[in-house]
Amino acid sequence: MGNGSSLDSSKVIYVEINGKEEKIVFSRNCSTLDIVDFLRKQQELCRMSLKDKAGAHVTISPTMPTNTAANPYKLVAKEVKRVDPRQEILQNVLTQVAEQFNRAFKVEETRTELTNRLNVLERRLEVDNLKAIEIEKCKKDISELKTQLYNNTKKLVDYNSLSALSDDGKISLKRDVPSYPKYTLSQETVDYLKQPTFDMWHWEPNEMLSLLEHMYHELGLIQEFNINPITLKRWLLCVQENYRNNPFHNFRHCFCVTQMMYGMIHLCDLWGKLPKEDLGIMLTACVCHDLDHPGYNNTYQINARTELAVRYNDISPLENHHCAVAFQILSNPETNIFANVDSTTFKRIRSVTTDMTHHAKIMEDFTEYFTKFDPKNKAHAMIMLILATDMARHSEILEAFKSKIDNFDFSNEDHVNSMKMVLVKCCDISNEVRPMEVSEPWVDCLLEEYFNQSDREKQEGLPVAPFMDRDKVTKPTAQIGFIKFVLIPMFDTVAKLFPPLENVMVRPLKDARDRYEEMKETQNNISVGSYFIGCCSHLGIKVGALGLNGG
Repeated sequence: MGNGSSLDSSKVIYVEINGKEEKIVFSRNCSTLDIVDFLRKQQELCRMSLKDKAGAHVTISPTMPTNTAANPYKLVAKEVKRVDPRQEILQNVLTQVAEQFNRAFKVEETRTELTNRLNVLERRLEVDNLKAIEIEKCKKDISELKTQLYNNTKKLVDYNSLSALSDDGKISLKRDVPSYPKYTLSQETVDYLKQPTFDMWHWEPNEMLSLLEHMYHELGLIQEFNINPITLKRWLLCVQENYRNNPFHNFRHCFCVTQMMYGMIHLCDLWGKLPKEDLGIMLTACVCHDLDHPGYNNTYQINARTELAVRYNDISPLENHHCAVAFQILSNPETNIFANVDSTTFKRIRSVTTDMTHHAKIMEDFTEYFTKFDPKNKAHAMIMLILATDMARHSEILEAFKSKIDNFDFSNEDHVNSMKMVLVKCCDISNEVRPMEVSEPWVDCLLEEYFNQSDREKQEGLPVAPFMDRDKVTKPTAQIGFIKFVLIPMFDTVAKLFPPLENVMVRPLKDARDRYEEMKETQNNISVGSYFIGCCSHLGIKVGALGLNGG
């Protein structure tokens, strides 16, 4: 979803060096080698290690746990063994023998030849890497030019109409688009990827593509759907290219939602309760759930009478558009990850098992469309899950799921579909489940997108929602109600079916609610204080004369 404007890019740790406590501040973007070199210079050590107060070793890396001044880490020097004089004599003898051996068998000439060959290979690799860098730079330049073009023309042209007219051009993936580099993931990263605490801000787009690819391999979806690994790479690249550079609804948000779903699959042991086909559908729905999002919500689309709203009769225009783009990408043989499944399986992937009672309520104007499907058939799977992310349907979907919790049956298709919709919804709005340093930048991104929309609505004379108005909303007021009345009730319900989520998701949400309420109270106190001082100044009264100067 883009970088948050208030993202704190530094990290603080306390280290005891030479018996003296030192405070060290470093950027989250620096490498492990940078931190090691810095610590080594402080004590002029060749080898060293970092230990906590209990004597446990601490890994030196940007992700090391933060500590406090009361519990500093200790920098410990490792002894370097001195070389025995006898070993030095033996080394000299071996050196002389090696020289004679070189003269006799021309080893030096062979070494030189091998070195030259290695240099040629290194130069070749360097050229290839430069080509890859140039390609990435070109892609970035093209993206910036697109953004600049939009900024120059948005006052004259309807941005949503442009999007609808250019779908075909955007969805096609050129054959010469390079695949992203292959990254080898450490076991630490593999384990971390399954946690709701995962910090996606430290990962570049190419790295996120590799992590998504790993999810499909690790869950066994490559074998389940007989996916060509090259096609998977092309599909992921095409998906990335069809997410816009919005402050919030962008490719990083796509990755964030998918990673949370991947984590929930493991935390809830879903791979032991659902078939792999269902896991693949849920993961793919998360990847595609906001494709080509224009950065303006359904309310704007409907009030502004955009082409998307007209096309879908004001019924979930964005979610319907995301579905359409997803299946347009899959209609291209080069990017169709489901190309090798039989027609029946593909119909299940695209279709939904339908309890049409709630669909009919919201999509009553689509009666003709729905008559094509058997209400008892397993149809619209991906479409159902993506349409479920429309917040206008939140209460309806959650209440349907609540009614099934007490007697939930994993063999009941209607129960499982209701659960899948709620899980996708949870992942879509799960930012506050994550640690504060990960979640808070997302709030800034979302508010930026809201403010962009409300500014445009004011310019066009359209209704403005109070929670989007930069003159009325603050960060705590934006989050408190959402966490209390939307997130906690939904995650609390899911935790009844999956108890492990109580500690790892519901508890962090309650902590986030308390934190924002404290933030709101602090802001209110500051506002009251400023107002009081302003009144005193207006009346010519000195605050100190009232004994309120803190003395």
